[in-house]
Amino acid sequence: MRRHAIDPRTGWRDTVVSQGLVFPVTPTTGLHGEESEVVYWNESAWYDFTMAEVERLETATEELYGMCLEAAREMLRRYTDDDLALPAGALALARESLGRGDPSVYARFDLAYGGDGPAKMLEINGDTPTGLVETAVAQWRWLEDVFGRYDQWNSVHDRLVRWWGEAAAAGRYPEGVHFLHSAADDSGEEEMTVTYLRDTAASAGLATYGHAIEKLGWDDDDRGRRFVDDFDLTVHAAFKLYPWEDMLHEEFGAHVLQGRERRPVQWIEPAWKLLLSTKAILPVLWELFPGHPNLLPAYLGEPRELTEWVAKPLWGREGDNVHVHADDLEQVNDGSYGDQPLVYQQYTRLPDFDGNRVVLGSWVVGGRSAGCLVRESDGPVTDYYSRVVPHVIGDARMPGHDQVQAWLAQ
Repeated sequence: MRRHAIDPRTGWRDTVVSQGLVFPVTPTTGLHGEESEVVYWNESAWYDFTMAEVERLETATEELYGMCLEAAREMLRRYTDDDLALPAGALALARESLGRGDPSVYARFDLAYGGDGPAKMLEINGDTPTGLVETAVAQWRWLEDVFGRYDQWNSVHDRLVRWWGEAAAAGRYPEGVHFLHSAADDSGEEEMTVTYLRDTAASAGLATYGHAIEKLGWDDDDRGRRFVDDFDLTVHAAFKLYPWEDMLHEEFGAHVLQGRERRPVQWIEPAWKLLLSTKAILPVLWELFPGHPNLLPAYLGEPRELTEWVAKPLWGREGDNVHVHADDLEQVNDGSYGDQPLVYQQYTRLPDFDGNRVVLGSWVVGGRSAGCLVRESDGPVTDYYSRVVPHVIGDARMPGHDQVQAWLAQ
């Protein structure tokens, strides 16, 4: 694994915006209140993986995902709603969902990996991971423009279309799927992520509908008791880029939690995925698989024997309220999760490439490894100002269509 400098494409910003990456920069505020921006999509560099590295990362990703499913079942035996700061009945809902085998589309691991030794799992984003447009569209189009003869660890798009196609063939969503994003996000990231997912479902032949989740309505008529969209159509199945842990605390979430629906919505991601969205899964993984080469020791509520650690709120995002305690480093981030219980995970120094601290976002689609996204940051915590950098498998040529389809069918 190596990092290389490269000149960005002429007009790169307009190019990626036209491809749906409408947030190529991140707004920021200077010390004196002046407004500025930092690059989010960074194509002034690229990462070079070998096929052997990719194969090891794919194997680790799929093994970790299987371990997370086992940990989810253990969490249902071990934790209470209060333990996870959830409303009463939340874990019962997750238990029913997992018992039914409600299908999951995708997830993303955050891995510390620099090419020297096994990847270390930092966390799993199991419910509402973003980064799909960057991974499946922007970096793939970059590859075609810049390194068209070479391959990329990136089957995200093909696997998503295939997943929806298999769902359609199984008769899973005959009335179509609603795709819901939160209007509270004004960057365009959530809306474009959901729009992209909607496009993959439509490509597979499913009927799709889309609007902000804030426009979702509830029909409380005795004949109805149903969720409706802004055209008063019944919502039978819905992908929502809205966290379960937030939704279940809200009025509309209570309809789901208390089983008020006459015909329950098929939610994507399903309720059991909240178990893969909380940092509380990390200590359970370590207890079930102690010493596993891809895991870091982790404990709930206290660091125990750890002398260097990272403390993470149960439901924290983007590095908010993370506390890093190491021999040469002490960092405490602000945020809105300061009242939550903490998980203490052994500190591991992120790989450093020319001053850039790297985390790999390793995707899972339908339970299978599907590709990666490289994120860089200036410090030890990947946060709102991290950068996305494309990658290439430098010793592999672009496969033909038939070969890709054969791989997907395996």
